[in-house]
Amino acid sequence: MHTDPPTGKVPGHKPNHLAERFEGMIGVIMVVAVVILAIGLIYGIVTGGTPDPKWMQ
Repeated sequence: MHTDPPTGKVPGHKPNHLAERFEGMIGVIMVVAVVILAIGLIYGIVTGGTPDPKWMQ
């Protein structure tokens, strides 16, 4: 087994690719999207008066 002698330096982290940066944010993005859609639905119901679209009335 080959081991390098200790130099006292810690190797730096490799730079993350763009896809790796967003992997951890996928859950947050999904929660934000659901909240925005829920707010839009509530706003539509409150301002429209009924949850049915106009073409169904």
